[in-house]
Amino acid sequence: MQLDGTVDAAPIYLHDVSVAGKTRDVFVITTTYGKTEAIDASSGKVLWRFTPPGFSSWAGSAQVTNSTPVADPGRKAVYAASPDGKVHKLLLSNGKQQWATTLTRDATHEKMTSALNVSRGQVIAVTGGYIGDAPPYQGHVVTMSRASGRIGHVWNSLCSNRHEIIQPSTCSSSDSAIWSKGGAGIDPATGDIVVATGNGPWNGSTDWGDSVAVLSPTASALVKHYTPQDQDNLNRSDLDLGSVSPVFMTGGYMAQFGGKDGVLRLLDLKTLTGPGTKTGGEVQEMFVPGPTACFSQPAVYRGNWLFVANSAGSEGYELSGGKLRPKWKNANPGTSPAVAGGLLYVATSGALNVYVPTSGKLVAKLPLGSIHWQSPIVADGRIAVAEGSYADHAQSGVLDIFRA
Repeated sequence: MQLDGTVDAAPIYLHDVSVAGKTRDVFVITTTYGKTEAIDASSGKVLWRFTPPGFSSWAGSAQVTNSTPVADPGRKAVYAASPDGKVHKLLLSNGKQQWATTLTRDATHEKMTSALNVSRGQVIAVTGGYIGDAPPYQGHVVTMSRASGRIGHVWNSLCSNRHEIIQPSTCSSSDSAIWSKGGAGIDPATGDIVVATGNGPWNGSTDWGDSVAVLSPTASALVKHYTPQDQDNLNRSDLDLGSVSPVFMTGGYMAQFGGKDGVLRLLDLKTLTGPGTKTGGEVQEMFVPGPTACFSQPAVYRGNWLFVANSAGSEGYELSGGKLRPKWKNANPGTSPAVAGGLLYVATSGALNVYVPTSGKLVAKLPLGSIHWQSPIVADGRIAVAEGSYADHAQSGVLDIFRA
């Protein structure tokens, strides 16, 4: 179906919810210029459209968002980002705004680029930077009340001793964007918030460039961290560790796929330490699927299977005996994989490949147009994936909906 904007992210799906006066299944999408729309999953009809105030001032420009919206657990509202650095709470029934909260003091340098999340009564959002890394900017983790939008806590990846949304130019350090597609993850065992940061300085106390940061459930403090021993080289060589968010696996393990150095790192959450100058400590490192940059989120299946994809191909691993062990590999490139209904879905420009997760056997190939950072979602026998790229600066786009 045709859209009036490009979705360079993923849709979300809600089953049997009240929208536009009826109970329906809907997809909700956010375009690169911040329009959020509810779409009937059966007919493809747009049920409502929210256009953020100020839309005309950035539409067609390089000021965009790649954020994926998130649904409120009560299933009566959704949260979505816009290019002016705001998060909006919208009623699912009609798209009317309930509140809007500003997450940056310089939306031309700090970008809403990652998926939003919800946990423990909070909306969680992060900020990154724009292509070209034009300073000044810093990565922020911001928690907001789901009910009111009031900011609870702010953790800055640079100048982290300042617990507020800062004017970027007032911090002596710049960069360290939080820009991966997955944004902030939630440790299912503790509720801790986990993010990975991009290029930037690191000192083990206030600056956390190219690190995995484990924050308290409210983002009020850094609890643990992982910083590679070659952090300085990652920073100087533009090899952002944080081009991908960590994912959680069984047994307290966490996999960090990427950054741009193309290294898969297996971490043990139990061995990570608090603030300090310790670096290293990964359980395992390997290049996967090949020595090329990684921008796509891995998928976890049954807690002990990990699936990754990048421009070099797609690969499946099994976590066994405290190590990730390769089980299959192919040369089919892809964006962020998704597992649903016992099948693995990997999208690339031209095709959506469907595999048996544990063997890598190709069972279906669905036609797609050109894609960038989009990833598929699969629910209730429907598959949805968008086409296009934010770099086209287009105010039109395509959402493909398949029947599984």
